[in-house]
Amino acid sequence: MIRQPIRRTTRVALFAVAVAALVGGYAWMSHRAHVANPKNKTLPNLSQFVEGWQRMINHEGGIEFFEDVRASAWRLGLGVGGGVLLAFVVGLAMGCFPAVEALLLPPISFFAKIPPTAMLAVYFVFFGVTGVQIFVALIAFGIFPTLAQSIAQAAQQDVDEHTINKSYTLGASHFEVVWEVVLRQILPRIIENARLSVGPAMVFLIAAEFALADVGFGYTLRMQSRLQNMNVVYTYLAILAVAGLVIDGVLIRLRRWLCPWFRA
Repeated sequence: MIRQPIRRTTRVALFAVAVAALVGGYAWMSHRAHVANPKNKTLPNLSQFVEGWQRMINHEGGIEFFEDVRASAWRLGLGVGGGVLLAFVVGLAMGCFPAVEALLLPPISFFAKIPPTAMLAVYFVFFGVTGVQIFVALIAFGIFPTLAQSIAQAAQQDVDEHTINKSYTLGASHFEVVWEVVLRQILPRIIENARLSVGPAMVFLIAAEFALADVGFGYTLRMQSRLQNMNVVYTYLAILAVAGLVIDGVLIRLRRWLCPWFRA
């Protein structure tokens, strides 16, 4: 049957099969490439990966791994935090007050259709080409328009008029209706939308670092790919994937903690 639940042991077994297939497929392709060319660097084998990891830990070959982690994490955290906070305030206001929606929705909808990376020249003018501001602005304004519209839509569709009218009948003020009724019902959606924004935010971060930064994951990926040090490139990509999964897991746990009723 469609959407029929499976046992936990079956799920774990399928996960193991998927990981084994991925690792085995790569090992097979790497072996074939090294048979044809023992010095192949595009599909590094285990020994080449170990050599790359040692260079990362020892800061050799222009790789500053811990500095890259610090710089990229700081930029991503500020950008996502600023974008989510701005979208929360604006989206909630648009979802609750039609006058605010009529005023802000047209420009937000307009800017939502412009790819954020295409506006790099505009960000250069307003924020300069150095400093953390350019990265934070690209991430924050990159995720803000879509996230604000999603929050506004949730406030309009997930909270019925009967609940709002009943709250006013019981003597609630405008602020109390927004804070105690609307926000509590759409908070799970806000966290879910924030989860979906992490991926695009990482794309904007890497794109900006690729073009502008002198430290960070995007910068190192650019420099190492030029040298065809794919053992470092693949490792950095894997770390980015793991970081994304960790952030996603943290937000899921946060949603379960703040909104235990949402799962039901």
